[in-house]
Amino acid sequence: MDLSNRTVLIVGGTSGIGRELARRFAAAGSTVAVGGRSPKALSELAGEDFGTISIDVTDSASVTAARDAALARYPELDTVVTMSGVMLLEDLRDPAHFEAAATTIDTNLLGTIRVVDAFTPHLVRRGTGTFMTVTSGIAFLPFPPMPSYAASKAAVHAYSEALRAQLDGTGVGVVELVPPAVATAGQEKVNPHALPLNDFATEVMHLLSQDPTPHEILVKGVLVHRWAERDGTYDELVAQRSRALAMLPSRQG
Repeated sequence: MDLSNRTVLIVGGTSGIGRELARRFAAAGSTVAVGGRSPKALSELAGEDFGTISIDVTDSASVTAARDAALARYPELDTVVTMSGVMLLEDLRDPAHFEAAATTIDTNLLGTIRVVDAFTPHLVRRGTGTFMTVTSGIAFLPFPPMPSYAASKAAVHAYSEALRAQLDGTGVGVVELVPPAVATAGQEKVNPHALPLNDFATEVMHLLSQDPTPHEILVKGVLVHRWAERDGTYDELVAQRSRALAMLPSRQG
């Protein structure tokens, strides 16, 4: 993928990985707009000369309005990155967890579908372009304290595969970014093994620049998750990660 001279919209890019990728695409010579819900974050990004668009991926009307605003301002839009997501702890022995599950699925999975649906006609009409979906190493190696997060990201992986197959021949590609734990928003304090954001972004941009662009963007730090079943380490790693269930309030004391 030529990272220069693209017109990129990053939905859910107001912080963390998305914000850093916006900066990297811009540094490579692309025009970049960022969509999100936080007025404060959008204002900060506007101060960095990014285009900004208000969008709530859980609201179909908001997604449609954002699509219309984006295409009015950026008719040459050729790259849509959809990465809005929430990570919530759930105790599956407590029926109250369902609210967290519903929020997670609505944002992570249905939010991705809403954004993809909104921009598919535009990209197909252009005859060229790229969707970038964002999953997680947890899609392939569950983190038991966050079951719906794992399920939603596994679903986005499967959806991305199907989307790629259905768009074959249209000129529109589908690239799946699969992050491991990345040191953003205090993650370095929660997980000392989290990959530094700068290192992650550098590796991602290198992989994206390859020709042909890989269908899955897999930094070295996520390979242990992605290929756990193939490598025969899956059961052992899930058992290790299950120790984190102790962080659930009901398991403490």
